[in-house]
Amino acid sequence: MVQPRQDAAAPAAMVTGAASGIGRAIATLLDARGWQVHICDADAGAISRVREEDPAIEATVCDVSDAVSAAQTVVAMLEKTGGRIDLLVNNAGTSGMNGPLEEIDPEDWRRTLDVNVNGTFHFLRAAIPAMKRAGAGSIVNIASTAALFGYPNRSPYAAAKWALIGITKTLAMELGPHNIRVNAICPGSVEGPRIDGVIERDARTRGVTPEVVRGLYEGQVSMRRFVSAEDIARMCAFLASEEAGMVSGQIVAVDGHTESLSIPL
Repeated sequence: MVQPRQDAAAPAAMVTGAASGIGRAIATLLDARGWQVHICDADAGAISRVREEDPAIEATVCDVSDAVSAAQTVVAMLEKTGGRIDLLVNNAGTSGMNGPLEEIDPEDWRRTLDVNVNGTFHFLRAAIPAMKRAGAGSIVNIASTAALFGYPNRSPYAAAKWALIGITKTLAMELGPHNIRVNAICPGSVEGPRIDGVIERDARTRGVTPEVVRGLYEGQVSMRRFVSAEDIARMCAFLASEEAGMVSGQIVAVDGHTESLSIPL
């Protein structure tokens, strides 16, 4: 059986929301490139599958929206890595509710911001002191092209992702003097179950079939196709690498060039 990496010299990464989708792709690529990889996710069943399929990856159940759970997860990682956290990838997120703002349930609004914004805050707050002590580090926040445009019928999600841009820009200023780089990736529509669910909900809101909505989504991208989780993982690995040593405060879209998120029928 493959055992978790114990090499203290290997760089250490924490990836949140990484039991599936983009986060899983990032964790898998980092592991393949020699990182000590630690992940967390709120889905206990998915975490169990990661432990079975990728035992080299340390996997923990964590609700990122809970400050205590987030802090405990980072502390547990630091205990296993000898205090190292070279890379923090804030990937955990939820897509939120579809519909006009006045129809958004306040609880859904709160939950969307709790996971996407507060969850990022909790992990940043827990991890930054260790990076400062080391005098180095990289932070990658997974935002969205929704943070570059308005996004009709997705106001909770858009608000959360715009907030991540503000966090990224501000932290790049705060942490640059400590040799800590902070960047954000803005994925476009990423192939997988999450975008399928978004499309289905959007189709119900519009009163059309999912196939029609998928065609609209693809048509708003210059390259006329969705990106893959692996596309995002490769960009994340680059931003964490020495090759990106002077890249900070940047908002990098990996989306095939989104032309607009306003897609009326």
